[in-house]
Amino acid sequence: MATTQERSEQQLEIVEESQERFRSLSQDVWRQFKRHKGALIGLVILAIIVILTLLGPIFYPQDPFALDVPNANAGPSAEHPFGTDNLGRDVLARVMVGGRISLSVGFAAMIFGVFIGTAVGVLSGFFKRLDGPLMRITDLFLALPILPLLLVVIMLFREPLREAFGPELGIFILVVFIIGVTSWMTTARVVRGDVLSIKEEEFVMAAHSIGTRKRKVMTRHIVPNVLSPVMVSAALGVAVAILTESALSFLGLGFPADFPTWGRLLFDAKDYLQLSPMRVIWPGVMISLTVMSVNFIGDGLRDALDPKLRSKG
Repeated sequence: MATTQERSEQQLEIVEESQERFRSLSQDVWRQFKRHKGALIGLVILAIIVILTLLGPIFYPQDPFALDVPNANAGPSAEHPFGTDNLGRDVLARVMVGGRISLSVGFAAMIFGVFIGTAVGVLSGFFKRLDGPLMRITDLFLALPILPLLLVVIMLFREPLREAFGPELGIFILVVFIIGVTSWMTTARVVRGDVLSIKEEEFVMAAHSIGTRKRKVMTRHIVPNVLSPVMVSAALGVAVAILTESALSFLGLGFPADFPTWGRLLFDAKDYLQLSPMRVIWPGVMISLTVMSVNFIGDGLRDALDPKLRSKG
């Protein structure tokens, strides 16, 4: 006969198997996500960067705009760990403040672009009469040379927005808008393909057969089932937005000189590359780490949200 300890172990195994069988979707996704070592490392690095940019100025209370001309272009020291720029401003403090702006632009532009792409993709895939016009508009945007278009839009609308909303908020709205408007096309195509497949499923046909309105079919059955590619596109969209903003700022067409972003710090430091090379390295490292981290997180989400891979786990 089995002892009390053996029966307890058997009951524990049954409970564990039951929990394994009935784990939720979020637990399933997280379990698969944890297996992607690169995604975990990217998540940790991105969390450190976000915490550094948000809470860093609290623990490192250097004024990023304070001038100290006698100490201009100084190397790393105890007082200025990343050195100073050509006006004696602390580089570490400016990198942290610039990170807030760059990350804000990245996430805001990503949300805007993903919203447009998801809306266009769902409408195009669900309504056959809208498919042709919306996809032709998507093809038109894909055919546009993005960087020249960004430069033209900024040159045309920069001053009016600065006068209407101020130099900082006006440029922020303009940069987020143009990055979002020019980055939704891939999301739209991916979502449209998924919608075309999902709307032929039996549960969607059953919803139609009982007289469910098309709007409710979209919001309750179609949209929740296309969130997986949307989340992956969102993760990758942050990296694209940060790189685009950095490129615009590096060209001198982004935020004003007294409003630092990582791209603007690179632009200001390029003329002092031989005199103070560390000024270029630090914002460049932050951009590279952020973009690589977001890309790894996107790869991990893509694997974690794949039902075939989850079922193997």
